[in-house]
Amino acid sequence: MRYLLPVICLLLTGVLTAQIPSGVYQHTEEKEGGSVDHELKVADGYFIQSVYRQTPPAFIKTLGGFYTYENDSLKVTLEFNSNIDNDGLSRLELPLVMNNGDLILNGRVFKQGTAKPQDLDGQWLFATRGPDTGQERRGDSNPRKTLKFLQDGHFQWIAYHTETFAFSGSGGGTYTAKDGKYVENIVYFSRDNSRVGAQLEFDYELMDGDWHHKGLNSKGKPMFEIWARRN
Repeated sequence: MRYLLPVICLLLTGVLTAQIPSGVYQHTEEKEGGSVDHELKVADGYFIQSVYRQTPPAFIKTLGGFYTYENDSLKVTLEFNSNIDNDGLSRLELPLVMNNGDLILNGRVFKQGTAKPQDLDGQWLFATRGPDTGQERRGDSNPRKTLKFLQDGHFQWIAYHTETFAFSGSGGGTYTAKDGKYVENIVYFSRDNSRVGAQLEFDYELMDGDWHHKGLNSKGKPMFEIWARRN
């Protein structure tokens, strides 16, 4: 009997705890001065919310981290929050209901976009500048992180510090990765709204589980980055 109780508890936990289906979910809010886009990216226990305007271009905020979802409640232990100086949030708890593929988060209905799986989908952490010839690589244990999150044709990068919660910047939009060519279309960029609408093309290659990324950065300077898949 003493072995039966833990098993029952595990089964009950499995009933109560759920995973939100991986994907990109969007909600458009009509406000004076133009519409505001709310975007959720969810995959592998990680959650990102970003808010921005496309016309006129304006980055508003982004936050994200590891989540649990149970009893219609979303709880997120934040790794980053661009608005922390104003709201002080390091944890997030909001009502969330899944309804026929939609997410109803805090009263807003988010529609799931079309699945567009590509071989770079997932979470990547900046490791080092290339070529990889013995430099110290940044990893998950390093509090200074640059995360790149790719899902269903959407991308976002975020630079942050998990100990101090310092936020260094973020940008995102849509992407394609095919035949060694990686193309980004910038929809929002916290450091420079004038970059919205730009298209950047890079060469990419997957080598030993790493993503080798070469081309010209947003300032037109040559770059070679190596990204490691986050496990």
